[in-house]
Amino acid sequence: MRARLTGFSPLSFALDSELSFTYNVSMADEQKDEKLRSRIRDISFFYHTKGRMPSFSEIGELTGLQSKNAVSKLVDKLDSLKVVGKDAKGRLIPRSIASPVRILGSVEAGFPSPAEEELADTLSLDDFLIENPDATFLLKVSGDSMSEAGILPGDMVIVDKGQTPKSGDIVIAEVDGQWTMKYLRKRGESVTLIPANPKYKPIKPKNELKIAGVVTAVVRKYK
Repeated sequence: MRARLTGFSPLSFALDSELSFTYNVSMADEQKDEKLRSRIRDISFFYHTKGRMPSFSEIGELTGLQSKNAVSKLVDKLDSLKVVGKDAKGRLIPRSIASPVRILGSVEAGFPSPAEEELADTLSLDDFLIENPDATFLLKVSGDSMSEAGILPGDMVIVDKGQTPKSGDIVIAEVDGQWTMKYLRKRGESVTLIPANPKYKPIKPKNELKIAGVVTAVVRKYK
């Protein structure tokens, strides 16, 4: 039986032992979460462009909330999520809003020189790593089948579910009911998932292959 290659559409899935990730929400919850993420992005953009946190009235304008009570509830929600906080005077302060990082120049085996530092720019890691925020999610890696691709246990991979998967891409896929992360290889009508570790064998779907997204970046924390 020829395997059927489809896009990713289910609202709930769980990856196998190679990736520890679970996603299970109702459509209403998903829409609510997306609205909250959109509002966080608006506040984050204001913070990075203005150099300060917005006031309550400005948050209302940014998010389309017309009542002070609605704004207050949003701020309390963001506070509980540790996205924002309040100082001693009750003014908002950022907590987990991604901040720009200075670019000090290139480096071979040392530290950038003072001359290079004078040319420093700033870069938001979100802007650098994520092209489509609305279609992007993170997964934590727990297996070693992609070790020779530089993806190790404990790493976080950034996955874009909006990209069209191409042969050679690293993808998150459901193969005959089992989730995995592998290179995608397409030759004509033949589809194979290729590991980046000789301990593992290539996988040929028997019935169905669903692509959840394309891996676009790897994040590793050393300390």
